Amino acid sequence: MSFFAILIALLLEQARPLAFDNPVHAGLRGWARTVRRNLDAGQSSHGWVAWALAVGVPAAIAGLVYWGLWQFSSVLAFVWTVGILYVTLGFRQFSHHFSEIRQALDVGDDATAREKLARWLRVDASSLPRTELLRQVIEHSVLAAHRHVFGVLVCFVVFWAIGLGPSGAVFYRLAEYLSRNWRARPDGTPSPALQHAAATAWRWVDHVPARMTALGFAVVGNFEEAVASWRGDAERFAPGSDGVVLAATSGAINVRLTPQLDPLTIEDEEVVGDPGARPDPQLAHLSSVVGLVWRAVVLWMLLLALLTLAGL
Repeated sequence: MSFFAILIALLLEQARPLAFDNPVHAGLRGWARTVRRNLDAGQSSHGWVAWALAVGVPAAIAGLVYWGLWQFSSVLAFVWTVGILYVTLGFRQFSHHFSEIRQALDVGDDATAREKLARWLRVDASSLPRTELLRQVIEHSVLAAHRHVFGVLVCFVVFWAIGLGPSGAVFYRLAEYLSRNWRARPDGTPSPALQHAAATAWRWVDHVPARMTALGFAVVGNFEEAVASWRGDAERFAPGSDGVVLAATSGAINVRLTPQLDPLTIEDEEVVGDPGARPDPQLAHLSSVVGLVWRAVVLWMLLLALLTLAGL
């Protein structure tokens, strides 16, 4: 049933994407804000309790409602699962940013592309050269695909397999949201303890999903280059699991996603598979990224379909 729930949710999300200001996401943001304001007392234990409640309560509700509905009707439980996946999983939650930037670049309107990238990332991109602009678009699009699609799929399937229904999708998305939302702000909130809890928990939660995403990219892309880049260069791309995903992407589509390395500062044996030796991002690489992501989706859906058939 999980395969059909994912398939229907993806199709629904493509046909009718969820608006950014939808009531479900607004409610979860309000819940996270309430937990932070009431439980952030500055102690390490308080930070972990706040994180556990902010993530655990909605995930538990998703699982309990599923099991409650299952007692009455498997159809209702299935509809609930599709609904949970619809609000947690999908490309259209971020792909419009990518599409708008790509369209602007296609017609040579770099200024508009920079403006739209700045609006997406909420940073100043007015002085970015074209190569750096393309690199930023590729990196953030790949990471968004991981966090909105592949990571959610992995956690959903794992939780589903151990009998917790669709709670894994809620668990993953909230953990990712808190890792961004509970960062330092100009007003001094949240406390360092809460920031540390959210960041540390996210590293743990995303450890396996990020590597599954990287593995999928390697299988559907240039496998040898992706694996070599993943094993040897992940820390050069970004700290933590983001570096794993970006390293695999760089090798899979043969594009440089890190600053050029100075060959005078590296030993010869370290330059093997050096991401700096790959070509700089070009407009054609955006199409390569789209193809890579969709091939990875097809790969994981086929594997899930085979597992579903085996179970039947």
